[in-house]
Parts: sequence; structure tokens; C-alpha cells
Amino acid sequence: MFVSSGKELLDICYKYRISISEYAVRYEEEMGRSREEIFDKMKKNLFVMQESAEYALNNEVKSVSGLIGGDAVKLNNYLKQGKSLTGDIMVRAMARAISCSEVNASMGRIVASPTAGSCGILPAVIITAGEKLNKTEGELVQALFAASAVGMIIAYNATLSGAEGGCQAECGSAAAMGAAAVVEMMGGTPEMSLHAAAIVIKNILGLVCDPIAGLVEVPCAKRNASGAVSALTTADMVMSGVKSKIPFDDTVTAMYKVGKSLPCELRETAMGGLAVTPTGIKLKNQILGK
Repeated sequence: MFVSSGKELLDICYKYRISISEYAVRYEEEMGRSREEIFDKMKKNLFVMQESAEYALNNEVKSVSGLIGGDAVKLNNYLKQGKSLTGDIMVRAMARAISCSEVNASMGRIVASPTAGSCGILPAVIITAGEKLNKTEGELVQALFAASAVGMIIAYNATLSGAEGGCQAECGSAAAMGAAAVVEMMGGTPEMSLHAAAIVIKNILGLVCDPIAGLVEVPCAKRNASGAVSALTTADMVMSGVKSKIPFDDTVTAMYKVGKSLPCELRETAMGGLAVTPTGIKLKNQILGK
């Protein structure tokens, strides 16, 4: 029951009257695993996500290079002050996304979902939305399955790699996966989930991968925060009835073509973009030496 496109996914979901997350579980069952085994494994992923999304909120984690660290604490403290313009949900999601990024950059344990560079988006989105919606642990696991189905289609038709497709392929894919999952959590249809994924991808097309000193720290961590916000706001947009004029499959194809069109300097080589600004070069020299 492997699907190679969003259209095929929707056809199966409507044929069997199942959710995207249920499709993902059934697909895993076809690999010879029991449902209990499948859920237990995803629960372990959720646990690691929760751990990495919370740890740096109260601990000033510093990256090995010293480039990043302590921002999740700042956001968490700001949240407690009740002065947020965008509301507790957004600030909490940003804090969790950066927490995961800081844990990753300090050699801590994360779930590469779908990549280490974008590891903060999906946990921040699923956990924060789950709190707001009063979801159980089991429902959070279901949401991760929904996200995985969308990610699988993107990986099959495009790429999840910044080195191949720019940051649009990493943070863009993660945010699309998160938006689709949250729409399902909110009671949306499979079609609505793919509308959300499509809108996220459209809004991030062309985002380059330009890490300072070649490290997954700057600007990666803050792009995780931005990706989490994009996923959550897009879910609300779709639940209001907004649709994507361009289908999900078309946006994935476009993302792949755009990624292939990017020069190598803008695909994780640290030879373009922010990495070669005067400040970017200065930071690189401080970390790696001239």
C-alpha cells in the first residue's frame, strides 16, 4: 500500500475511510510489524522529542562552537512574563523549536525529523498543539504518523537534504509535515492536511542553506522557530476553510526543481548567503581559525 504522491494518499484515505496517520500505521504493518510494536517505537521517538524540546527551556545549553545557546531559556522566561504580542502558543512553540536545536548543537539526543538541522520544528508543533488541544499521548503519536506519511511522499518525490535542495528541503519539509499533522489533530480531513502542507511549502520555496562555518547552528536554530510558527499558523488558515490553489504534489515538484536550480554555494557548503557575509566570515575564523 505504498503511495508515491499526495493524490494516491488521498485516494486510499477516502477509499478506506481512514486518516493519514492510520494509513501510515497500516503501511508499517505491511512491513511485518505488529501495531503494538509500531506504536511503541513511535512513542520512543515522542519521548526523545519531548525531552529535547523541554531541556533547554530551563538549562542554558551551549553549542560546541559557542555560536548558539541560551535562547530557549530567554524565550521561556519571556513567556512567563505574559508580555507576548503573538500569544503563549507561538512563543512556547518557538522556545521548544530552539530548545531542540540547541540540544542538537551541543551533541545531545534529538530525533532527526526529518533531519537534524530541522529537528525542532515537528516536536515544537506537535507538542504545543497537543497541549492546546488537550491531546493524549496516543493522539500525539498518531500525529507523528500523519507527519511521517507526508514526509515520506516529499522524500520520494523531492529531497529532505539541505545539501541537495537548500533549507526549503529541510525546514520546509518539517514545517509541511507538522502543519499536516496539526490539521489532522484539529479534526481536518486528509485533503485539508495536504492543503496545509502545500501552503507551507509555497511560502518557503527558495530558502537557501547557508550555515555559518558549516555548522548546523546559525541561522538554522532560528529557522526552526520560524518553521514551527509557519506550521501552526497555516493549520489555522486551513481549518478556517482556506485552500491551496496549487496542489501538494505540484508544490513538492516545484521545491525539488528550485532546489536543483540553486547554486552549490547555497546548498549547505557555507560558501554563500549569510555564511560569506563579513560577520559570517568573522565568526567562521573565530571558530575554525583562518
